[in-house]
Amino acid sequence: MGLDKKRRAAEAALAYIESDMVLGVGTGSTVTQLIEALKARKIQLSGAVSSSRQTSESLKDAGIPELDLNSAGPLSLYIDGADEATATCALIKGGGAALTREKVIAAAASRFICIVDDTKLVEVLGRFPLPVEVIPMARSYVARELVKMGGQPVWRDGVVTDNGNVILDVHNLRLKDPADFESAVNQIAGVVTVGLFARRRADVLIVAGDAGVRTFNAEPA
Repeated sequence: MGLDKKRRAAEAALAYIESDMVLGVGTGSTVTQLIEALKARKIQLSGAVSSSRQTSESLKDAGIPELDLNSAGPLSLYIDGADEATATCALIKGGGAALTREKVIAAAASRFICIVDDTKLVEVLGRFPLPVEVIPMARSYVARELVKMGGQPVWRDGVVTDNGNVILDVHNLRLKDPADFESAVNQIAGVVTVGLFARRRADVLIVAGDAGVRTFNAEPA
């Protein structure tokens, strides 16, 4: 049932994709469904900018050419999933350890579409542990600083990001002001980025549930 919801969310996002565009593509199981849907519908893209090695492999299998962001230039559209999302289109991402590249591509895109199933929709972010990408030498220091901010950081042991860094997953948070918390975490020396997408949140959130697909739009800045 969960896979079916993810597929329906992915297929709803196809309406935003134009032929021959360069598409930014995120990471995760719902994005895998998006790539499968692109292949099944035979939608022709000029290329795609990938957020992870995992996604690069899926794009290759689907016959979609991959482009480097430096050569692709500004993107008109980025599509990705999320680990948690609110109706105001703020997100927690990074369960797949691709948060930094995802955040870079989202920043470079004119429009960001997030696709999720309804189990990911929450009123307040924080039930899902918040990923923070950290350079290895700063892991213990950053963890102590996150404790001061009210979190309980846990090292995702054995995981190394595509950038060669480590992940701290921060538990016991209730993020009523995620944009301010995002800024505060990003100010800690040694943090590469935090998996909060609150300052650059999704423009459109597509949520698939048993009763159908709902769409939420971010408030204008």
